[in-house]
Parts: sequence; C-alpha cells; structure tokens
Amino acid sequence: MQTDETSDEAGGFHDGAALTALDPRQRTVLRVRFAVALLIPVIAVAALDIGPIRETPVPQGLAPAVMALLALIGVIVLPGRRYRAWGYRESADELFIRHGLFQRVTTVIPFGRVQHIDISQGPVERSCGVATLSLHTAGTRSAEVSLPGLTRTDAERMRDRIRAQIRQDLL
Repeated sequence: MQTDETSDEAGGFHDGAALTALDPRQRTVLRVRFAVALLIPVIAVAALDIGPIRETPVPQGLAPAVMALLALIGVIVLPGRRYRAWGYRESADELFIRHGLFQRVTTVIPFGRVQHIDISQGPVERSCGVATLSLHTAGTRSAEVSLPGLTRTDAERMRDRIRAQIRQDLL
C-alpha cells in the first residue's frame, strides 16, 4: 500500500497522519470508465458531422477530430488526477476517506455506526483486480460510503477487521 503525505491543512484530518493511496490499477478502471462515457458524445458528433452540420463552413471531420482529441486528453489526464485525490486511513475504530477534485470530501465512518459491509467488483474492476468496499451506516445522510480501488484481499481484510471491531463493541 502506498501512502500520501497529506496533513491536516491539505487533507482535513485532525491528526495529520498519512493516507493510504488506492491500488494503482484503479487508474486503469477510471480510464476505461471515462473512455466508455466519452464514446457516446464522440459518436454523436461524428454522426452530426455526416448530416446536419454539413451545411456549415466547418471542414468535414474537424468537429469529430476535435472531440476525439479532447476525449483522449481527458482519458489520459483526468483519471490520474481523480486517482490522486483519493486517500483513506484506518484507525482502531474509524475509517477516514478523502476524495474529490473540485469539492474535497472528507468522510469519517465510526465502526459502531456500520450496519453491513459489501464488497463489489464490476467487470472492469474484476479484470483489473480491484474491488469496492461499501459501508452501510445507520442514519439517512450518506448512509452508504464507498471506497473503490482496493485489492480484493485488502477489501476482505478491512471488512473482516471492521466486523470484528463491531462484534467486540457489542460485547
């Protein structure tokens, strides 16, 4: 596991401890998802280039080429930035999660509030070997908190440790 030297000023955590970065393979998951999401607009602009915008002075193929170039830049640059914005840290009785590029979100999940825990893997995550740990908490606001980009082993280890802490708290 990698750590990110984020302190109280930058990360919003009260004790300045380092955060653990997501698995590097999560960048690939983000890139694939971003590419799939941009495929529809690129195809739409290409279809418009063949038909309706042919009545404009824009050279044929320019609009789809510009859209494809912007999509390529987005697929290369944005997933890396989104990946670096994520960090987490486990303490004895809480999980701290930080994420967000424009709006920085810091979430603290006390293990005593956790109702149940899920581990999920979509097809892209499975092929990249990462999983998402979802903690469902008591309450209505932010009742589900997800931590993507963990190895399956790390997600299972965290789930088991949190469950053990919950059981210990019940005794």
